Amino acid sequence: MLNLLIRHCRLLLLLLPVAAAAETSLEAIPFTTLGERSRPADHFTQGLFFDGQRWWESSGLYRRSWLAEYTDPGANPLRRKWLAANRFAEGLTVLDGKVYLLTYKAGELQIYRAGDLTPLGVRHYAGEGWGLTSDGEQLIMSNGSDELTYRDPDTFAIKRRLKVHGGGEDWSNINELEYARGLIWANIWQDTRIIAIDPASGAVKGVIDLRELVPDSRHPDVVANGIAWDEARNGLWVTGKFWPKLYLIRPQGLGFENDGEPSD
Repeated sequence: MLNLLIRHCRLLLLLLPVAAAAETSLEAIPFTTLGERSRPADHFTQGLFFDGQRWWESSGLYRRSWLAEYTDPGANPLRRKWLAANRFAEGLTVLDGKVYLLTYKAGELQIYRAGDLTPLGVRHYAGEGWGLTSDGEQLIMSNGSDELTYRDPDTFAIKRRLKVHGGGEDWSNINELEYARGLIWANIWQDTRIIAIDPASGAVKGVIDLRELVPDSRHPDVVANGIAWDEARNGLWVTGKFWPKLYLIRPQGLGFENDGEPSD
């Protein structure tokens, strides 16, 4: 009898990890595509922000990086700032009238006045810069790992670290970020999925798969990247590197429960 009980206990211990993985696995959240906008397909999109009237976008690559402001993504920009040849533009966000722009390996945060893209200064950080967003008070940065850092908008000093976890997966390569409906939304480099992250715990609350929107291309850099919250239309604008379109999507849940259609 004792041997039988030991065998049963061993079997339960072997099955526990499988059961736990099944319980924590994440299914893709359905979404509705509410609209789309065409744009030039030569943007190596790194950061995207929309305030309801204007767009700010950063495009990467050495000797080709820029920061631009638009009222229409399909038209010429109102303003464009070209970065130095040895600077690779990464994620951006807008907070309190300032545009904050990361650089890839230079360890340099560039700050501009949102109204006219006048340079306002530079802050420095260790490591790589990937994605950037804000919760309205602090900046939130990714660096290609599974950890986000909350940073002071004035000094860019780290105030808090947040490890992203859940769903039985390793969430490294976190890239572009957006803060919407109380969650941090993140692209994963070389992945068609966007994840929704709880800013308190770092737990992944949901996954959106953009596979159906990815352009038909064999180019390895044609990947999903770029998320901008459209509060008035109750959706997220999404795009990618070298994508010819932006799409307005509305997830089914996670704060986007309103079924009303957006107005153009």
